[in-house]
This record gives sequence, structure tokens and C-alpha cells, in this order.
Amino acid sequence: MIRAWADTLRRGDIPGAAKFFALPSVVSNGTPPIELHTRADARLFNASLPCGARLVKTSSSGRFTTATFRLTERPGPGTCGSGTGLLARTTFVISHGKIEQWRRVANVPAPSGRTV
Repeated sequence: MIRAWADTLRRGDIPGAAKFFALPSVVSNGTPPIELHTRADARLFNASLPCGARLVKTSSSGRFTTATFRLTERPGPGTCGSGTGLLARTTFVISHGKIEQWRRVANVPAPSGRTV
């Protein structure tokens, strides 16, 4: 499910990426938690992400799944710019096939030091 969401966003399909989110859901991308109540809220959140991403790996602990992504450019507003190629991590809570929580988390530094 996480890979499908990332692939959809990377293609620039904002409405499609928004459909992966439960309503309500909670997101945090370096911000205090924000609750998404409507599909329009979910579209705005996905549109706010300047990068696409390729799923590299996941690990789970209880109800939390942490995904590591390699950032890419994607069609749409904004640009990934210098973030392209770097790693980023997000912790998800998934329920009934939908994202209930999407929270950006700190990276574990790679040996090269190339993280976001």
C-alpha cells in the first residue's frame, strides 16, 4: 500500500495519491500534526510534497510502519531540487487499506551522510 501511494504521487497523480488517505487522518511533515477531514484536504497535503519518492525499505513495530524513500522529481507544483536522490523516512499507521497517520521522522544517517 505504501509503495502504491508513493508510485502514484511520483507520477504526479495528486487525486489518486489523496485516495490512499483515510478521512480523517493525521499528517505531519516537520509541522505540528494536521488533521485531514476532506478529500480536498488530502489533495492539498499531497500537492504540498515537492518530491516524488521510490520506496527503498520498510520496517514495522506494532501498528507503525516506517518507510525509507529515495526522493525523486515528480510532475506538478514545486521541485525536489537538491533533495533529489536523498533519503527520507516516514512513519505510517495503516488501517483498512488507508493511511490513518503519515508522519515524517528523522533519518538515520547513511555512511555517506546523504540524508534529508
